[in-house]
Amino acid sequence: MGGDKRYDGVRSRSTKSIEIDFQYQGVRCRETFRLAPTPANLRRVALHRAAIIDAIERGTFDYATTFPDSSARFRFAERPQSAGLSMERYLESWIDGKRKELKASTWAGYSKIVSVLTRSGLGKVYLPDLRRSHVRDWCKQQSCGNKWLANVQSCLRTALHDALDDDLIETNPMAGWKYENADAVRPQDDVDPFDTVEREAILSAMSAPHRNLFEFAFWTGLRTSELVALEWGDIDWLRGSARINKARTQAARTPEAPKTRRSVRDIKLLTPAVAALTRQKDLTFLQGGVIFRDPRTGDPWNGDEALRQGPWKSALRRAGVRYRRPYQTRHTYASMMLTAGEPLGWVAAQMGHADLTMLSRIYARWIASAMPDVGGKAVAMFSENPVTEFVTKRG
Repeated sequence: MGGDKRYDGVRSRSTKSIEIDFQYQGVRCRETFRLAPTPANLRRVALHRAAIIDAIERGTFDYATTFPDSSARFRFAERPQSAGLSMERYLESWIDGKRKELKASTWAGYSKIVSVLTRSGLGKVYLPDLRRSHVRDWCKQQSCGNKWLANVQSCLRTALHDALDDDLIETNPMAGWKYENADAVRPQDDVDPFDTVEREAILSAMSAPHRNLFEFAFWTGLRTSELVALEWGDIDWLRGSARINKARTQAARTPEAPKTRRSVRDIKLLTPAVAALTRQKDLTFLQGGVIFRDPRTGDPWNGDEALRQGPWKSALRRAGVRYRRPYQTRHTYASMMLTAGEPLGWVAAQMGHADLTMLSRIYARWIASAMPDVGGKAVAMFSENPVTEFVTKRG
């Protein structure tokens, strides 16, 4: 007797029985049906085998229920029901269920990560069998930086935490652990602000609607997602401030709340920002709603992609300025404020930072380069005079 070429995993074992084989929890299993191997019976058994494989892939297969008289059922009796659930199946189901729980931008980011993981070798690992070693081996094979690896591990850690809550796994192997590649650490942060000459050249190369938007960006330090979501109702003309309480990205159809509580803030509008806003008033104030709109369509900007590919790139090209992304307007604002000696706490509050760490760590080198005589006052006060006075007294 042999296998039937029409049906994979199905063969005639004898004149009175049919055998199937399939993989379950990494083990090759064989089960026999007491049926004559007629064409009709072979087809019935093949359909039954297909249903078993589908149940295994979905994580719903129960060996003891399907084959109550099989001795093999005891081999899997102590394993959880999810033992046959692959990471690919679980993550795809998990991300679908998260669509209504997460912000659109967060869900889009997680969805990209899930797509990468499910196409890799990790997707073939059974959910309860996943170990830190699997994740570590996968991370070592990647050529990306630690920031991306951290994002991937954060997403995976969250997914496994939910699996733990649903009793699909006994422990979360990602809890309290992360992998970092020492060779992938970037030498410095992505901070490359524009100087005064570059800033003025860019603005001079823009038409009025675009100049208003980017001059406002340079003098407020808003994130691009916050800038395109700002509405006229958010402006307090009497106090000269703006309320920042929403953001808009490509992934979101409508503006969403910022990611952190510190991102919700009132910012002071400096004179150049007020001037840009006043000019913009003539263009969109009567329409109400969003302040900065695409002048070609009159619609609000949808995230930063259209801005970057349209007015921003063309203005930098006309101005002869080395290209940097629009987000560098935020870094330019920070470097201007800190170079001018504005208080660190005030600048952090304006930009929506949780603390001073990022300001002091990232922007220190730009302050030093813009102020070559920085530290001179300290030298004059604490070095020359005290030493001279000390020598005079000792003499």
